[in-house]
Amino acid sequence: MPVPIRRLVVALTLSCALLAGTTACGGSEKSSTKDTGTVPTADTPGPTTSAQRQKFAKTRFVANAGLAAGATYQWIVKPWKAGKFKKGAKGRKSALVKAGLAGAFTYNRLKAAEKNAQGDPKLAKALAPISAGIAALKSLPAKLRSGDTKAAGSFDDVINKVKDAGSSAGAPVKNKVPSASELAKGS
Repeated sequence: MPVPIRRLVVALTLSCALLAGTTACGGSEKSSTKDTGTVPTADTPGPTTSAQRQKFAKTRFVANAGLAAGATYQWIVKPWKAGKFKKGAKGRKSALVKAGLAGAFTYNRLKAAEKNAQGDPKLAKALAPISAGIAALKSLPAKLRSGDTKAAGSFDDVINKVKDAGSSAGAPVKNKVPSASELAKGS
């Protein structure tokens, strides 16, 4: 049974890449690190200051919340408003599977956004009342897959509350629709 040339080329390329990777990662007795003898202390400045950590916390919050909002709108709210989740609707199964994936993705990103918000006092305070709503989203992807159309409204409500909390803390959130591969990966 002949093997196509493309498969052979791919197999050879992957083998070479693995071999090169293991060779590059191998330890060598000749390489050494220079010990300067200094020990980091609390006085040693870190890579970022407190203000920078807060800025990055807001940036990460906006990115994660934006992805969650985009996924919710694209694959849950739009099909829900179009009636794709109703029994007998054309493309219902596909819409429900995508909504379930989007729901899990949204939950994952909102939990990450919630963790990011802890780095900024204003964001943490604004997001605190919404934490229970975010936690309640954990069971909703399964409800979406089973056809519970009320779950779509719950996602929309929580996303709008997160957006409002972000805006009140100076971190406005805009929808950013993730790619299908990002959605499938779940992060």
